[in-house]
Amino acid sequence: MDFKLKLVLILGLTSTTFAIRKDISFLETQICRTTVQGRYLITDYTGYVCDALSLDPKSHCCRVKRDQYSCQGCNLVSQCCNSYEYCVSCCLNPERTHVNQALKVKIAKPVTSGTYSSLFDYCAGRCRHNYESVVHENAYLSEFHHCFAPPSNNSVGISDTQIEVRLIGINVMVGKQGESCDSVCKSVGQSCVVSKFAFINECGIMQKYMKCRGSCLASIGSDQPAEVADDAPRNLNPGACLYTRRPTMLSCDGSHQHTRRLCPCA
Repeated sequence: MDFKLKLVLILGLTSTTFAIRKDISFLETQICRTTVQGRYLITDYTGYVCDALSLDPKSHCCRVKRDQYSCQGCNLVSQCCNSYEYCVSCCLNPERTHVNQALKVKIAKPVTSGTYSSLFDYCAGRCRHNYESVVHENAYLSEFHHCFAPPSNNSVGISDTQIEVRLIGINVMVGKQGESCDSVCKSVGQSCVVSKFAFINECGIMQKYMKCRGSCLASIGSDQPAEVADDAPRNLNPGACLYTRRPTMLSCDGSHQHTRRLCPCA
């Protein structure tokens, strides 16, 4: 066989082989990240919920593609659900959770804590039981204890209606003059829930439980939110309601001889 003819045949076969391999290389399998907490259900990172037997063995994605971003068993006002997997699914809806805001939320309380790297990480992390869902770290406030709303220190812009919903299960009480919230709650057989102070440290909420005749003023103190007693010295603004500008000072044991505290009990 002529040498040139052999060369043409070899080059032709080789180029065909490369072309076939190049086409195959584009067929990459999508791999889904999934939740791992549930005993029966799993949520993949695209927002679908299924059982473990319905997962694709290669992609680890839910094979059944229905009800994406399902909010089954969720209260859409409080943004809390009675199921972890459906909480994550509901949270993953980009129309419900703003990605830019979610990625600014710190993973833990310390200032040095990092932020979430993706919307899936945010939803999977926030939907786990957090300190706002428990009383004394050993009892849930309600069955809707999987919440994907931003933490309370990011609650700027939350409406009074949403705040009231987040106080479901909380007995908001007004204490006696000079009494701490620990004492107020204990008097009715309950405990003070420190994580809920952020929601009652608002003028609109205080005015629903107190007279606030001397207006509502910003202050600094561990006895707040509170109302100044009518017989207090004039320089203390008798009758005024006080909220603190330093949420880190909110506590259950704080008290002041001239104020009556507003307390979250459960």
